[in-house]
Formats: sequence, C-alpha cells, structure tokens
Amino acid sequence: MPVIDRRRRRLGIAAQAVLLTLTVAGCSGLGRTAVGPVIYTTERDAVIEVNSPSVKGCHRLAPAGAKAVANETLVDIVLYRTPDCTGKGTTYVATTFSDVNAPNARPWRSFSTIH
Repeated sequence: MPVIDRRRRRLGIAAQAVLLTLTVAGCSGLGRTAVGPVIYTTERDAVIEVNSPSVKGCHRLAPAGAKAVANETLVDIVLYRTPDCTGKGTTYVATTFSDVNAPNARPWRSFSTIH
C-alpha cells in the first residue's frame, strides 16, 4: 500500500472521530424530555395534552387544576395539589397509568417527573 493511501486513511479516520465527538458533545447539551404526552382533564372537562415535557423542574397544570391525569410518557410522574410542586398529599403515577380524583378532592395543580 503506498504511503499516500495510508495517510489518507489515517486522516479520514481522524476526521470521522472528530465529527463523532462533536456530534455527541452537541447532543448532550439538549434538554432531556419525558417522551410522550401527559393528558389531563380540567374541572370544566377540557382535555389538555402536554407533549414530551422536560424531565427537569416543575410543570404547572391549568389554573383550575386537573381532576384526572393520564401519564403516557416513558417516565413516572408525581402529582401535586400546589402549583409549585411542594406540599403533602402527592400522588405517584407510573408510566402508562392514570389517576382520577375523588369527587370532593382538591384538583392537581402541578407535576414533576422521576428520572
């Protein structure tokens, strides 16, 4: 094999390694999401769908809250009765499960993911 072919091959391998490294580094900065929707029903029977929410932070529901929540994402969620994901009385909803409030219960106001 001539010397020029070896140099081209090495240069090609080095260029591919650099491109792969840049691709992986670029993607790692993207925000991770809970793939799939969280679907909830408000007190006025409006159905709202939140598609692929971020796995970070607290997610507020409609101002009036939710009386039923379906977790169709690939991660589990925790429902809160407060708009800032704090306080007692939380409910754990595993992936592909749902929760329906009792008629006299306070509505859910926010949720966070478990990842």
